Amino acid sequence: MATQTQTISAVAPEPSPNSTSNMETVTVSLNPGATAQDDSPSASSMSKRDIALLLSPLCLSVLLSSLDLTILTPSVPSIVADFSSPQGYIWIGSSFILAHTASTPIWGAVSDIFGRKPIMLLSQAIFFFASLLCALAENMHALIIGRAWQGVGASGMGMMVNVIICDSFSMRDRGLYLAVTSGVWALGSAIGPVIGGVMSTKLSWRWCFWINLPIGLVVFLTILVFLPLPSPPKTPILTGLKALDWSGSILIISGALMILLALDFGNVILAWSSPTVVNLLVFGILTLVLFFVNEWKLAPNPIFPARLFPNLSTIAAYGVFAFDSFVFIGLAYYLPLYSQSVLGANALLSGVHLVPLIVSCSLSAAFAGVTIQKMGRYLPVMYAAQVFLMLGVGLFVSLDFKERDNLGRLFGYEILAGVGVGMNIEGPILAAQAAASDLDTAAVIAAMGFVRSMATAVSVVAGGVIFQNGMDGRSAWLVERLGEEVARGFGGGRAAGSIEKIGLLDEQQRQVVRSTYFESLRMVWVMYVAFAGLATLFTLLVRGQKLSREHKEVVLGVERGHVTQLQPQLELQLEPHRG
Repeated sequence: MATQTQTISAVAPEPSPNSTSNMETVTVSLNPGATAQDDSPSASSMSKRDIALLLSPLCLSVLLSSLDLTILTPSVPSIVADFSSPQGYIWIGSSFILAHTASTPIWGAVSDIFGRKPIMLLSQAIFFFASLLCALAENMHALIIGRAWQGVGASGMGMMVNVIICDSFSMRDRGLYLAVTSGVWALGSAIGPVIGGVMSTKLSWRWCFWINLPIGLVVFLTILVFLPLPSPPKTPILTGLKALDWSGSILIISGALMILLALDFGNVILAWSSPTVVNLLVFGILTLVLFFVNEWKLAPNPIFPARLFPNLSTIAAYGVFAFDSFVFIGLAYYLPLYSQSVLGANALLSGVHLVPLIVSCSLSAAFAGVTIQKMGRYLPVMYAAQVFLMLGVGLFVSLDFKERDNLGRLFGYEILAGVGVGMNIEGPILAAQAAASDLDTAAVIAAMGFVRSMATAVSVVAGGVIFQNGMDGRSAWLVERLGEEVARGFGGGRAAGSIEKIGLLDEQQRQVVRSTYFESLRMVWVMYVAFAGLATLFTLLVRGQKLSREHKEVVLGVERGHVTQLQPQLELQLEPHRG
């Protein structure tokens, strides 16, 4: 018997006196699986001019965020040395990721109520002023605070770009236009390390932040003037704020911060067994459990409703996205350390060494988006991606210290790993959206962003812990060959910030220290192989659906909450008619 796709027009209940409209009629798709099989032409197509006006400011925003993602990486050792803060190597990255992760879930809910464009502008403004704070930082604490606020702004920018594209195009076409932004991301990410290396070597690492200001101003004005987006019914700020899930927001931000702080403190500032670290981990996990209970049982307008996770296939899609991100950010963060400590590269060259990974990831993401748009299916692309990822990351472990100058092998492995990660960016997102309601586009993007941010935060910290433990485990060997005074400078907690000291040693001592860094980083690569394997396992659990060409208008404003609550009731009413 053929499966019927049923769509009904629902009249929302009478809103509260504070609402901005009396009644709203919306179209609610009640069978996502059937809709995903629909291959009918798009109900509303955009002209090339409209598409250009939409994508231009979004691409500029992606260029800004992609530059900031990679431009600082080659400069981190210089910053650590400048402020004489060895622990800053982890904090410079983790403060950005920590704030990025904690703020990601709420951007989607806020934009559902107030509209995409105002929230996009707000996130741009936050990023702009945070960059200014970083550029003017006089100590590591000020820089870390600025990086945290950069994370908040970058979170909103990245969220809104993906949400706006998904709002504007059908499920079938989203991969294609996400591929366009991936191409721009390739450009920004590729030139970011080079620009950062040049600025760190020739000028100052502060220029890595100064450069954001003119670009940020252009992006802000372009979005303000040219970005054409539908506006929700005019909603008073107080009414909109009351509609937000504040209890859920507080719980998820608190839980994420406690867990991430525990990971940052563990074995860096405090021992893993210290009461502070243990309490942060325990109460962080309990707080996240309370968050999910609140979302699925209590919150009237939840950030992550239970319907986002209807089956094992959808949960697996989130897992693939998280573990692939875990591997990619780890390679991107620790390859510059490998280049500078093992290969003896300066900040500029270490940025150049990172280009193959980033460009291959970005270009393969663009290729995957085009392929998915042509085929209407994402599962074959996901399978191919994991083959490349396992092969590329696995080969990192085979690197030989005696052949460390063979950059061809290193670049080849980076390309394989980058292709694997890049080809699996759009697929998991489309798999999760195909199983969700049309009203949950922003919620799916927010959930994906949250699991990715948590994974990247854990990745940076876990890689740092394994590296430091490796250096500590070889401390006796270093003392034996270098003497206690020299070896002390390359202990686990000081190793990342002591790279420039390697050049001050004689040739024999340099070889000893570099081999120690090499072996410690090898254990980091082993960990990322294990997580690439987990991503592959989750990929096998994802089920494929043919993607629809039908485009549906987004529903925004306070009243969308009434529609969301009404949808399960309507599904129950239609259940007897399905078969």
